[in-house]
Amino acid sequence: MLDVSSEGDRRIDMGRAARRPIELAVIVPTYNERENVGRLYGLLEDALQGVRWEMIVVDDDSPDGTAEFVREMSIDNQNVRAIQRVGRRGLSTAVIEGMLATGATKLAVIDADLQHDERKLPEMLELLRSGQYDIVVGSRYTDGGGLGEWDSKRARMSQFATRLAGLVLKSDLKDPMSGFFMINRDAFERTMRGLSGEGYKILLDLFASADPPLRFAEVPYEFRTRQHGESKLDSAVLWEYLVLIVDKLVGRFIPARLLLFALVGGSGVVVHFATFAALYFGLKSTFVAAQTVATVVAMTTNYVFNNILTYRDKRKKGWSFLTGLIAFYAICGIGVIGNVGVANIMYTEKFTWWLSSAAGIVIGTLWNYSASSLFVWKKK
Repeated sequence: MLDVSSEGDRRIDMGRAARRPIELAVIVPTYNERENVGRLYGLLEDALQGVRWEMIVVDDDSPDGTAEFVREMSIDNQNVRAIQRVGRRGLSTAVIEGMLATGATKLAVIDADLQHDERKLPEMLELLRSGQYDIVVGSRYTDGGGLGEWDSKRARMSQFATRLAGLVLKSDLKDPMSGFFMINRDAFERTMRGLSGEGYKILLDLFASADPPLRFAEVPYEFRTRQHGESKLDSAVLWEYLVLIVDKLVGRFIPARLLLFALVGGSGVVVHFATFAALYFGLKSTFVAAQTVATVVAMTTNYVFNNILTYRDKRKKGWSFLTGLIAFYAICGIGVIGNVGVANIMYTEKFTWWLSSAAGIVIGTLWNYSASSLFVWKKK
């Protein structure tokens, strides 16, 4: 009698043997990298011969058609996949989503702009295979590494960011700004729920969030010159890096975005008094006129700065900028009522003037922040 069950098991085992599990997934976050991503795949093929690997391109809905191009590539290359994100932006979250989309035991991150040296990947893979390390980082600041043809301004920005990282790092990592690394899946899964996902520097996020600290090695490489497209490293990227640092320092106690919102509000106080003084003392306006104009100017600058800095990932442009400004005026108007109301109640209950005033400011700030997050810079 034919043992159907055993025969089926043998076929399953043969199928599993024919489809060896993928060992390495190379995550490639992209935005407008159509001209580079095909060449990157060819370079990875040359570098990773003998390795079971796949390339996962996570594209933030590039207008140049990067995602469509990668899908076309995948027709003839089964180890290529595209994840197209619509309404979401950011390198860190792109990397996280790419890592979660694969079953590979080793996870590498490399930019599509060809500036990272893909020839270092086999060395990084061997170091992870040794079992001595959780993560291997491609470093520009160890012996044998370098910044290539960077200008002095860009080099200073990177070095400044590297020094800042010492505030939150649990190790003496030489290049926390690196976007080129390889991590074991189990180390990523132990750490992923503590990641903030803020900004562009996922590596710093991983090291700052890991508990216990990650065992790491660094492999030197020389940073190459971009061949096509435009560099994404600018003052905005450095700002998001600073936000990540703040989040790792105080995020357990107060959201970094709320702290930024409050700091912008503090700048609004300065703007208010400067405008009031210019109108009341300089132009001899009436008190009511000076106060009214100063209030509107302060709310407007608060809105502009919050749009640029606090809610940069949800920045409003064009018509939505104007409708958002009107909504922000309305929200702040309610915040003023709450501020004055709470302060007045506490003061009539014999609390000191400064404590009453501070309580009003806190209530007003929390209302403005919560309502603005819900109604002005809401999730897309």
